[in-house]
Amino acid sequence: MNAPDPQAAWLADSTRRNVPDELIQALKTRFGTQCSTALAVREQHGRDESAFTHVPPPAAVVFAESTTDVADAMKLAAQHKVPVIPFGVGSSLEGHLLAVQGGISLDVSRMNQVLSVNAEDLTVTVQPGVTRKAVNEAVKSDGLFFPIDPGADASIGGMAATRASGTNAVRYGTMRENVLALEVVTAQGNVVRTGTRAKKSSAGYDLTRLMVGSEGTLGIMTEVTLKLYPLPEAISAATCSFPSIEAAVRTTIQVIQMGIPIARCELIDAGTVRMVNAHSKLGLREEPMLLMEFHGSPAGVKEQAELVQDIAGEFGGQSFEWATTPEDRTRLWTARHNAYFAAIQSKPGCRAISTDTCVPISKLADCLLDSVAEADASGLPYFLVGHVGDGNFHFGYLIDPDSAAERETAEALNHKLVARALALEGTCTGEHGVGLHKMGFLLDETGAGAVAMMRAVKQALDPDNILNPGKIFSMG
Repeated sequence: MNAPDPQAAWLADSTRRNVPDELIQALKTRFGTQCSTALAVREQHGRDESAFTHVPPPAAVVFAESTTDVADAMKLAAQHKVPVIPFGVGSSLEGHLLAVQGGISLDVSRMNQVLSVNAEDLTVTVQPGVTRKAVNEAVKSDGLFFPIDPGADASIGGMAATRASGTNAVRYGTMRENVLALEVVTAQGNVVRTGTRAKKSSAGYDLTRLMVGSEGTLGIMTEVTLKLYPLPEAISAATCSFPSIEAAVRTTIQVIQMGIPIARCELIDAGTVRMVNAHSKLGLREEPMLLMEFHGSPAGVKEQAELVQDIAGEFGGQSFEWATTPEDRTRLWTARHNAYFAAIQSKPGCRAISTDTCVPISKLADCLLDSVAEADASGLPYFLVGHVGDGNFHFGYLIDPDSAAERETAEALNHKLVARALALEGTCTGEHGVGLHKMGFLLDETGAGAVAMMRAVKQALDPDNILNPGKIFSMG
């Protein structure tokens, strides 16, 4: 019996949709083994960590290894007006990389070189497939670090494309503040540079900030220049348990309003602490908890910690437990970063409908407490974590993916949460991005005029709508 012909199987595959045979042949001729139409490879590139499960995979995957590869792939796709979806490590949560209009996936994970470290200027230039952990490994011998920490070991290109932030944002800002310059391939396959290594510029439109957060809809990043920071002389982490979520949130608000330069301030609710303990084999008190970190000189860290401990005490905070060794701190933050996976494992076979919002710090308690009450009343299990130092928090509603009723309940909770955040002058997403999941909320947040302006930018830079189409907003 003859072995099945992979190419024949591909030709019979309905996921080809708008991808002509001529383009596939041209990609295979140009890229050889760097272009795959194998179903397993395409399926890997047709899903992320979102709850979307029924979107067909891309018709082909091209593994780019250089800027020239990206430019050539874009030129070929542009000739046929075929969509191109950039792919990093697949850790996005809002359906950013799904091929909702068909097309090809352009995987940049092999573009994983640290190109230059300029320690004297506190900058580093990397390819987009480099992960945040790899950046920090490359610069630690110079006494430097890159602080943006979204939890997952995401690629720098993906972090820039979604304007990621994470646990250190309260002190160091987001990718918006920490990307200095980019090399970008346009929808036509041209290579352009935005920004410089200078700390500021007044030269023309700020194209770097336009690209950061564009979710692959305006260009494909092939080089990223980042700010670096000196490693703190002293670092100390602490956990503090509270009698209620409200007490933990009130503590956070007062810490921020007093101007204490805390580096990290993470909220974990009691149920999520329970999940984290089971997953990471820890013995944390199963009560609402703040997980904090302080950076600076030994004296400065001591002063910050004492001030926070005094404030926490006023709100019933107890059992301050310190982690001053790198090993203990790593254990704590690894457990926090694994909260998503801990939650998934707590309900075998479930999927998480994840959502995040961000509100002004003075509105944090109002938004969070009402959202918790709604989630509790729904009966759905959930996890709750938050970068509450900057008003950002995350819910993950755990559902049976085959239960329409549970999915409907989770989406209703998400709608109520986002509507509440917008009413409090917040945003529908603090760091996940819009992707597919929050397209409807963008109009609610920004208004029709702003969305029309975004469409005009998209139309000008990508007139054939081939760069990650169907994300952020529709072009219809």
